[in-house]
Amino acid sequence: MRNAMKNKEQRAERATQKSTRGPAISKAPAISRAAAVLRLLGKSDTPLGVQAVARELGLVPSTSLHVLRALVAEEFVAFDPDTKRYSLEAGVLTIARHWLRRNRFSNLAQPVLDRIAQAFDVTTLGVHIVGIDHIIVVAVSQSGHSIQLRTEIGSRFPALISATGRCIAAFGDYSSVELEARFKTLRWDEPPTLEHWKAQVNQTRAQGFAVDPGNYIAGVTVVAAPVWKTRDTLSHALVAIGIGSSLKRSGLPALQKSLQSAAQTLSNQLCGEVSGHQA
Repeated sequence: MRNAMKNKEQRAERATQKSTRGPAISKAPAISRAAAVLRLLGKSDTPLGVQAVARELGLVPSTSLHVLRALVAEEFVAFDPDTKRYSLEAGVLTIARHWLRRNRFSNLAQPVLDRIAQAFDVTTLGVHIVGIDHIIVVAVSQSGHSIQLRTEIGSRFPALISATGRCIAAFGDYSSVELEARFKTLRWDEPPTLEHWKAQVNQTRAQGFAVDPGNYIAGVTVVAAPVWKTRDTLSHALVAIGIGSSLKRSGLPALQKSLQSAAQTLSNQLCGEVSGHQA
């Protein structure tokens, strides 16, 4: 169970890579290849050679070498001449530092996530919603008491998966055709039918939060509440993850209420900041 989220992340990342190969990214292949290489090196526990990068990303070795050399020149990737392998360089921290300075959500959400994680003995996440494509974990808190479901900042998952996906489907401005097409690509441990999933989306819209009762990861309950950057723009979500049987004993309704209340407070703070800048 400890590695359940990590395994899900790896499968989700491979699915995302497959889904993004094609006409949509052919307009800027160099950029998409560079991004794929950076993500791959970021996930790898050890430096990788040209052949390993090419094999993992489905690229011609000469193309991989060209991209890696360009990234080395920009100080985003380091090259070890002894092992002939590549790894992330400190240059990526420059971009990350600037992003973290501007990302008010993570700063506001972290103490909230810590409080909920400790109060309900769950793992909590703050996720950034990138349209209908995917979500990215930008804040994490773990209680340290129960079995932990491992995930990390920077982890990416398909947008419509699990409880967060129900929030995106319920509150995002997407057509039924778009949602159904994306739904067919999702991978669940216990897949809901499309009709059941639509009913859950409608319920999410009515109650203001979503629950995945073990569809995504068998035996694991996921609760998500939407966070709004403006009154019309769904930008983030707060997520709580715990063992289903344990949450039933400890009070799932109380967790849902706490998460929803925290999400509403964060929405008010973010919307207030946006309104202040506009004024």
